[in-house]
Amino acid sequence: MYKVFNLIIILLILFFSLSTYKYYLSNINIQKKEYNRTNIDQIIKKKIVNIPTLTNDTNNVIEFNNSLSNEISNTKTRNFWNLLKSK
Repeated sequence: MYKVFNLIIILLILFFSLSTYKYYLSNINIQKKEYNRTNIDQIIKKKIVNIPTLTNDTNNVIEFNNSLSNEISNTKTRNFWNLLKSK
C-alpha cells in the first residue's frame, strides 16, 4: 500500500511539472510575454499622465520626546558588572 501511494504521488508531481513546463513553453504564453515587454513603456506612460502630485504637509509634525532619557537617568544604577567582579 505504501509503494502504491508513493507511486501516485510521484506521478502527480511529474504530471504537474510537465504541465507547467508545457504551458510556459507554449506559443500563446510566449506571445503574451513579448507583447507585454514591447508595450511596457507605452503602458507606463499612459498610467503616469493622470498621477496627481501632492504637496508636502509634513513640516514640524514630529516632535522629539526626551522623557525616556530622563527616566533612565533617574533610575537606580545597574549591578550587572558588579556580579562579575571577583572578590
